Amino acid sequence: MLPFACFIICGWHLLTMSVSHYQTLFNSLANTGVYHLPQGDIGDLVAGAEAAGCLVQRVDLRGARTRDEALDAIGQRLGFPDWFGHNFDALNDCLLDMGWRPAEGYVIILDHCDGLHARAENDFVTLMHTFQNAAIEWCEQGVPFWCLIDMQADGLAWLPTISQPGQ
Repeated sequence: MLPFACFIICGWHLLTMSVSHYQTLFNSLANTGVYHLPQGDIGDLVAGAEAAGCLVQRVDLRGARTRDEALDAIGQRLGFPDWFGHNFDALNDCLLDMGWRPAEGYVIILDHCDGLHARAENDFVTLMHTFQNAAIEWCEQGVPFWCLIDMQADGLAWLPTISQPGQ
């Protein structure tokens, strides 16, 4: 019975450490930006971001094969206002004015990016740069802003993976 009890207590401790790691990470301005989303269960990551006061929004880009489809999905999921112009400048403007979604920080998870990357690579790279620029601007205002990119393939060599517990 003792080993089982130890497993429950130790497992709870590891879970708490994982959530705590992500809470500390997302509460910090030190490394905000665009990162690969770690593969596997991201429940602790989301819980840590929410514990840090971040608004976590997931955008499913599975059906997006063009810039316009990606911008539509992002605008709809993030609840952009009617004036959203469906171009990268308008995306930047909306990302920098999230007054309708006030929070202490933002974590935007772009799910299923492989199709967009494969079919519209230049637009995908511009999308990443737009989110990175938003992260820089928010950081200057003292607000953490993160964009996490879900890619099942090898991903992008120039895009780092977000820090995970134990790293």
